[in-house]
Amino acid sequence: MGEYNLKIKDLPEEERPRERMLNYGPEALSNTELLAIIIRTGIKGESALAVAQNLISQDGLEALLDNSIEELAAFKGMGTSKAVLIKAAIELGKRLYSMPEKKKYIIKSPADVSAILMGEMRYLKKEYFKTILLDIKNNIIAIENISIGSLNSSLVHPREIFKSAIKKSSAAIIMVHNHPSGDPHPSNEDIEVTRRIVESGRILGIEVLDHVIIGDGKYFSFKDEELIG
Repeated sequence: MGEYNLKIKDLPEEERPRERMLNYGPEALSNTELLAIIIRTGIKGESALAVAQNLISQDGLEALLDNSIEELAAFKGMGTSKAVLIKAAIELGKRLYSMPEKKKYIIKSPADVSAILMGEMRYLKKEYFKTILLDIKNNIIAIENISIGSLNSSLVHPREIFKSAIKKSSAAIIMVHNHPSGDPHPSNEDIEVTRRIVESGRILGIEVLDHVIIGDGKYFSFKDEELIG
């Protein structure tokens, strides 16, 4: 670990993170090296590599997700500017992971829903409720944010859910929300809200295909569990 106390410019050129990325691509770099590129500079006696290594040595990369900007800024060698860069890079990664492909993305199963939204929603600290709007062939038209907060009848009203679906001529929708606890199994409130939305959809002629609850790396599908007919 002694080499990490050197300044990056003192390392042989072929060992510097930026040069290694240019020569071999980002996949060839370690987590520490990738983080050091974002951090850019170290402090007296510690290179950017050393600062990056210290930052993830205890709790790994998940600490970067869990810690706030203020918490990251408090680490030795960090500060607000570097913390903001790290959080911005993480947010971009989450958004890229959750984006459907530019071509029409067809939802065929709850696993498809998980593939699109798991990366974005599994680490959220509050409950987020979204709807996936679909055309007649189950191609995604849009993914809408409906509410933030514990799922209940006052937050998730049929009017809010179907307003955009009607405007965009959706044939069907899929409801998605996360459980910050990591356990995706539905509460009684989840079941009751789902029942109300399904009934409202029948009246409007917009089918509710599923309600998928995102946990930490796992999901619950109302359709798979036959809670939606």
